[in-house]
Parts: sequence; C-alpha cells; structure tokens
Amino acid sequence: MSASIIILYYSRSGATQTLADAIADGVLKAGGEPLMRTVTGAGDPASQRDLEISQDELKQCDGLILGSPVRFGHMASALQQFWEQTSVTWLKGELEGKPAAVFTSGSSMHSGQESTLLSMGVPLLHHGMLLCGIPYTEPAIQQTQSGASPYGASHVEHGHGKQLTEHEYQAAVALGQRVTVAAFALKTARTQGKL
Repeated sequence: MSASIIILYYSRSGATQTLADAIADGVLKAGGEPLMRTVTGAGDPASQRDLEISQDELKQCDGLILGSPVRFGHMASALQQFWEQTSVTWLKGELEGKPAAVFTSGSSMHSGQESTLLSMGVPLLHHGMLLCGIPYTEPAIQQTQSGASPYGASHVEHGHGKQLTEHEYQAAVALGQRVTVAAFALKTARTQGKL
C-alpha cells in the first residue's frame, strides 16, 4: 500500500520550492509518494517546474502539505484563490480525516512566518483535515536559529538565500515523514473498516 502526499506550494523566488523539496525527501524516507504541485496564477519561474494541481488530485490524495511564502502574515493570493474554489470538495467532505501540514518561507526572522503557518491551516481545518505540526521532541525545533516551528516547517531567507540551514532541512524532512506516517496509519484503518 502506498500513500500519495500532495505537496502543494507557490514559490516566487524558489525558497519555498526548496523547502518543498526537503519535505518531499521526508515523504520518500517514510515510504510515501510525493506529488509536487502548484496553483493557477503562479506564473513565476520557480512555480513552473511542477504541474498545476487538479481538483481530482486533491480529493484523491492521502495527505496534503501546503506551502507559501509569507505575504503580510498570510499565504500568497494564488493559494487563497485556489482554496476559495474548493467548495464542492468541502461540501462533500472529500478531505475529511486526511492528514495535512503547512510550510512557509520569509525574507527575515520576523516577517510573519508563524502567522502565515497558522492562517494556512484554517482552510485545511474547515475541510476536516487533521493538522500535523512538528513536535518539540524533534531536535531541529529546539536547536534552530533560523526557520522551523512547531506549527510547520519554515525558512528564513535573510543571509541564506534559497539554501536551507541544516535545522530547517531536518525539520522539513521530519514534517514530510510525520504526515506520511499518519497517512499510512489512517489509510490502513480505513481499509480495515476501523474508520
């Protein structure tokens, strides 16, 4: 049995995409299948590497990890527009009970990463998804001097550009693994009629 995890992101400079790639490493390490996807309107070169997400893919995934650069403490408008078009999926409960997580990148230490992570979780909660964070037992969360948060993976670009610090990378991998492990467990429980 495989777990298909969509890593849905918007990236302008490529920093959020680099974080998405690290999360994909975590999904692979946990035995899952990462599907890298972007959104309509993401005309920046960094987001053109991966396919645009479809509503069918969204409802068929086993888990979802959502990423955006910081935009005044909120997700990029292209991602917000995407979620505003998911009413049918929401009304049918097609994402209910699936694990989800969030990630972000910002230009400086206090550019609004944590508020962006929290605000990105709101549509996922409305869809009935099970939001996963990164626990404090993950050493990278306790040791980081740049990005990474219990709310999700993050990257601080100032001084590093697109390159992740070792702790940011470790936290992103841990998040990918965590969502994948949860997806496997939930999928197995559903298959066995326990959910």
